[in-house]
Amino acid sequence: MTTPALIPVPVPAPALYRCAIAHVRTTPLRYALRHRTYMWLVDPDRLPELPRVLSPLARFDPRDHFSGEHPSIRAGLDAFLAGHGVRLDGGRVVMLTHARVFGYVFNPLTVYWCHGPDGTVRCVVAEVHNTYGERHCYLLRPDASGTAEVGKEFYVSPFFPVDGRYRMRLPAPGARLDLTVHLEREGGRPFTATVRGARHEARTGTLLRLALRRPWSTLAVSAAIRLHGIRLYLRGLPVRPRPDRPSADHQDSPDDQNRENPA
Repeated sequence: MTTPALIPVPVPAPALYRCAIAHVRTTPLRYALRHRTYMWLVDPDRLPELPRVLSPLARFDPRDHFSGEHPSIRAGLDAFLAGHGVRLDGGRVVMLTHARVFGYVFNPLTVYWCHGPDGTVRCVVAEVHNTYGERHCYLLRPDASGTAEVGKEFYVSPFFPVDGRYRMRLPAPGARLDLTVHLEREGGRPFTATVRGARHEARTGTLLRLALRRPWSTLAVSAAIRLHGIRLYLRGLPVRPRPDRPSADHQDSPDDQNRENPA
């Protein structure tokens, strides 16, 4: 087991990151996509309070994370950690995520950097959502570079089975955001995802500018994933069946249990 490292969060939350999300597939055919969006870095214990007129542009709903049944996002995180024998003893958490925009959200990846009272990162939680309305959380113990490995346990893409391992590099965001997720299977790395961006202060003007440039930002992410899935299917990439039964940490989103992925 990797020893957790002291990785301070060098910028305060909340903050906004204007970022680019890229996916690269290398086998059985090469395919790349790139999508621009923006994400929030927030403290789930002190979520941003927007003026009422702007509230449709950013809402952080406990139903969108973990089991969706807890009164707050932090309560959901603490329950997940307790189930894995982890206590933060009141330590701070920062969370990188998409907010609900006009009532809709899709979060391919939400990351929680979980600290003890002394500022030591005790763990990182990577919460993954797929387009079937399901979610799964991975508990990670990163090294000093923010890198950790974990077995793949959750069906995400219809073009990959549930096997192999993830190698994730998730350093705490600073002035720059630089996250990388590699899928490693026997014979190589068939898939890499990156999230890279620049920090901006969470001000009203900044949010308005980002929202005007990327309206319906989370809907656009979901639509882009489906569109590229259709393109891959039409290019002959075989679809892998989705497992019938979820794993222990796998949850269905209460709002999306009946959603299907056209790809």
